[in-house]
Amino acid sequence: MDTFVVRVWLPDRPGALGQVASRIGAVHGDVVGIEILERGGGSAIDDLTVALPDASLVDLLVAEIRQVDGVAVEDVRRVAADRPDGGMAALATAAAIVGATPDERMGTVCRQLRTLLDADWAVVLSNADAVAIAQCGEPPDIEWLRAFLMGSEHLDDGSEDNGDHEHTPGDLVWTRMPRLGAALACGRAGRVFHARERDEFRVLGTIVESLG
Repeated sequence: MDTFVVRVWLPDRPGALGQVASRIGAVHGDVVGIEILERGGGSAIDDLTVALPDASLVDLLVAEIRQVDGVAVEDVRRVAADRPDGGMAALATAAAIVGATPDERMGTVCRQLRTLLDADWAVVLSNADAVAIAQCGEPPDIEWLRAFLMGSEHLDDGSEDNGDHEHTPGDLVWTRMPRLGAALACGRAGRVFHARERDEFRVLGTIVESLG
């Protein structure tokens, strides 16, 4: 069996998810996990973890799902069969951060958050100067990133539903850690961060800051 996460947009109405599951079953797929990433405006965005008997069925799977009225497929990506569900993955990330030694903590934060969010990069950035305290992957120019974060204090970081969400860069998630004199940011190309991911990121940033 091959396992994939299928990110779908569907009408927030009774029965819509059941129709999608039926289409997945039509290509012999098995829905083994569901995570609700965002709801609002009459729509829901869900991550469906689907086990397929063969990877060659992915295109057919997508075509079947799109047959459901009002449903769109944002993204399909292969994952390990033993990938934990979102809740357990977030808990494991928190445990790894808390369990790291002070010297290793920021590096652990970057590695763990990059994995949790399927991000291209993660960085802990000093507020005092354009210095990356720790990073994983290849973040954008550090001077640019610091300037963006300093100039974006009027923007919502995307974790709160306060009306500024549409002004938040979709491919970037960040949180400030004033007690540490630092900021934490992650980015990825091609897939925006949705509300649940932003909320998890913000909470984990709070944990990092509380550890000092």
